Amino acid sequence: MTLYAAYASNMDPEQMARRAPHSPLRGTGWLQGWRLTFGGRDVGWDGALATVVEDADEHVFVVLYDVPAWDEQELDAWEGAELGVYRKIRVRVDTLEGDVLCWMYVLDDYEGGLPSARYLGILADAAEAAGAPDDYVKELRTRPCKSLGEPPL
Repeated sequence: MTLYAAYASNMDPEQMARRAPHSPLRGTGWLQGWRLTFGGRDVGWDGALATVVEDADEHVFVVLYDVPAWDEQELDAWEGAELGVYRKIRVRVDTLEGDVLCWMYVLDDYEGGLPSARYLGILADAAEAAGAPDDYVKELRTRPCKSLGEPPL
């Protein structure tokens, strides 16, 4: 099994239990030197999709899951990795027990565009369900977003 670091809707333990039922939650941590952003507005169904990019002054809350190979294949399908929407990278995550090596998905597209209000709400709810700090959840809930039906920027 390998550790997967989730920063978007997969932070929600209930969602992960449906998508990868053999992948127990192992804890939380911080991806130091990265920031949460959005991109691929032409790929997303209702706005830009979540991703992370390197940024020395930022950090991203993540949830860690211990994922066996068969669940990893299912997650690849859910995340569009097989279609090239997301790709996997390896990162170090700071936890209370020290740094751990994990894999995560990053969008294989340009940064830019706004997520839909609905999608941003899903991310904020997932972070809250995973036990993210209140200020992190609040920042997610107050990020710029677009309502459905708005024309693309």
